[in-house]
Amino acid sequence: MVCAGTALIGVCYGFARFAYGLFAPVFERAFTLGSTVLGVIGSGSYIGYSLAITASFWLTSRFGPRAIALGAGVLATIGTLLVACAPTGSVLALGILVAGSSTGLASPPMAEAIARTITLTRQDKAQSIVNAGTGVGVLLSGPIALALLQNWRWAWATFGIISAVISVWIAVTVPAGNHSPANNPSTGQLMPPGGARLAIAALLMGLGSSAVWTFGRSVVTAQGNASEALSTLMWTVIGVAGLLGAFSGHITASLGLPASWSLTMILLAGATVFLALWPASAVVTILGGACFGASYIALCGLVLVWSTRIYPGHPATGVGVSFLMIALGQIIGSPLAGALIDHTSYIVAFTICALSALSGAILRYRAPQQHDPQSVAAKTASNTL
Repeated sequence: MVCAGTALIGVCYGFARFAYGLFAPVFERAFTLGSTVLGVIGSGSYIGYSLAITASFWLTSRFGPRAIALGAGVLATIGTLLVACAPTGSVLALGILVAGSSTGLASPPMAEAIARTITLTRQDKAQSIVNAGTGVGVLLSGPIALALLQNWRWAWATFGIISAVISVWIAVTVPAGNHSPANNPSTGQLMPPGGARLAIAALLMGLGSSAVWTFGRSVVTAQGNASEALSTLMWTVIGVAGLLGAFSGHITASLGLPASWSLTMILLAGATVFLALWPASAVVTILGGACFGASYIALCGLVLVWSTRIYPGHPATGVGVSFLMIALGQIIGSPLAGALIDHTSYIVAFTICALSALSGAILRYRAPQQHDPQSVAAKTASNTL
């Protein structure tokens, strides 16, 4: 189940959602689009994500994780195939919207499935491994793009075929059945103590990452005159480094969630700025891509862990709310970055996104001790002694 969930996250995020940034220069030429329009189309992916994830945590509780996870795979298949067949920029935008919606359906049901079937002590690591599927998808999209960059429609058709195969895998591995309300006391609580801090932190993370996901390859080709091979290699490196996100659960156990969050957000901000400041340097391009991929996927894993701690009774709700806020940040950031690139420069756009990530580093997890029975018991014992 964990392997199938990792694969689902890989095709939904790595192919259906983030591969748009990999092919942005190609789409710009094929459909005669400017940076502002590219940013608006990119935000369409996040809009679809937001609409889907808003419904996902409710649908997961009602219909069970299998049905919703399968729906994610089906949307990824339809969306990527629609992009492959797009005759105009409008149809391209529709395909990106549908494909992006798949990611909104993917994470909450997998969080719910893990919470049901894996012991509590191993859940953080399992959540992090499934979340690292994004890195797998981004990693695979690079070689596919490099092989078929001049035939980009075949690349997206390949994404669609792989998504269909993964959908079948999900159908036979993820548990079915809805969650019992009797065992789920926090179903209706969308903003428990600590929820607002998590939401704002996730929003700033989404905003901070939007420039690289939409224009990361464009900045090194347009400003650094990088070859298609180098810029595609950078994208592949983002995916390879993203696999390190599988260890975010281990990092949390070693450093604690607050310190892990702040340090990783600072790394994300640094990678974003470096890519814009030295786009002509092959070394900076590769190292910047590696730092961005590792930090972004690790941050998504930390958000998952943070969500399950704030919403212990209903992980699908917590993941849905927090990942919705990441998407809202990207909805704001993608067209904003595109407009800034058209009217100012890549450096200004990427720096503003990096500053958003730095501001989010200040917002750290705080344990809701007033609702922690173990904490109360410990205080009582201390007072008694």
